[in-house]
Amino acid sequence: MALSAAALRRYLLLLAQEHLEFRLPEIKSLLSLHGGQFSGEQEIRVNSPFWILNIPSEEMARGLMKRTVCAKSIFELWGHGRSAGELYASLKNYPVDKMLPYLQSDSTYKIHIHTFNKTLTQAQKIKKIDALEFLPFKGKVNLKKPEHIFWILEDYGMDPNNVPEEPFHLYFGRWIADGQRELIESYSVKKRHFIGNTSMDACLSFIMANHGGVKPNDVVYDPFVGTGGLLISSAHFGAYVCGTDIDYNTIHGLGKATRKNQKWRGPDENIRANLRQYGLEKYYLDALVSDSSRPIWRKGMLFDAIITDPPYGIREATRRTGSQKETDKTAERSTENHIFVSSSYHLSDIFFDLLKFAAEHLVMGGRLVYWLPIYRPEYTEEIIPRHPCLKLISNCEQMLSSHTSRRLITMEKVKEFKDQDQNSYLLDGQYMPYRGHNSFREKYFSGVTKRIAKEEKDNQK
Repeated sequence: MALSAAALRRYLLLLAQEHLEFRLPEIKSLLSLHGGQFSGEQEIRVNSPFWILNIPSEEMARGLMKRTVCAKSIFELWGHGRSAGELYASLKNYPVDKMLPYLQSDSTYKIHIHTFNKTLTQAQKIKKIDALEFLPFKGKVNLKKPEHIFWILEDYGMDPNNVPEEPFHLYFGRWIADGQRELIESYSVKKRHFIGNTSMDACLSFIMANHGGVKPNDVVYDPFVGTGGLLISSAHFGAYVCGTDIDYNTIHGLGKATRKNQKWRGPDENIRANLRQYGLEKYYLDALVSDSSRPIWRKGMLFDAIITDPPYGIREATRRTGSQKETDKTAERSTENHIFVSSSYHLSDIFFDLLKFAAEHLVMGGRLVYWLPIYRPEYTEEIIPRHPCLKLISNCEQMLSSHTSRRLITMEKVKEFKDQDQNSYLLDGQYMPYRGHNSFREKYFSGVTKRIAKEEKDNQK
């Protein structure tokens, strides 16, 4: 049963101003993970760093902040206005009985001022703090280790070239918790033992795990595991992780190194070593050399989430086992590269195989999270691959160049997989439009070639 708006508390969420499209799906997913629900009554300005959320409890708010990498902090909102007068009136209307537990004479506190898109002098800050003297603070000020921290937050808009004298929005609240932004630095790819050409940025890895609703004791699978970057973020949240990849050398940490000034990979450059580096080895199940287009798993629902970044044919080739002629003859094994003779694997086939696999092997309610490369001049929502067992949850764009991008697609299993769903996508009219993206590599490099030619022409002028 949904809680009424009156039963919900209002919290202010302070967000980081990056990956803007990814923030709302992350917050929705994490609220759902903690038993909450994102209602249409939330006061959200999508591109703003300030969101007002209705959340049932402080415990749920803290749970949200233990996971999010998109949000910086959350506050119990005591007052909000479009001017200082409106803010003070709002604070005077806030129930005193909700304030008093944090304003006792035996407690300590401090007040912090945060401004977005404007810098205030120390004198201006002190003046704003002094203006709150009408609040019944009885405790002592302690700037180093206060029991309670209160924030004044001011929003001066999004335009750095047109900063107003007065803020558009003012907020006052009690600090509850910070998000997990420090994970971006502590899990940085720059400090990781084992990386490849396409190792995922740490921030995006955690966003993907959050979009996937990964929770402790889940089993998470990556069918294009590479160096295992996406396994690390899921393992950090307590999930057991495994993956497959067609590249023998990558799975076993062999061959040429990706790092500059290093010719060959060392003995401690492998997926297991990456998880060991972060104290997460106990969550590592295994990684197998396998072709994602070939069935190797027993039938049934095996995984709580499938989180992956398939190859686009730019930095990593799109390939599968088998000869180009697709004969029944068994392909010969290459002793030098430790892989079967491979053929090209069209992007449309990669994604539809992935959706079919997810529909068959995800548990009910399990999520598939993957990146879809897009040639922007031809993009429409109709080219997003679909499957009758999977519901589209979110679709977020990350720009790659002026003409290309990739979209983070999150889907949830809502229907049990039946034999008749085996090839249902082949009957779907959406399959034909998406086949145009088999030439994504050519379109990507055609744009690069045109840009280089333009730059050379401009330099000649």
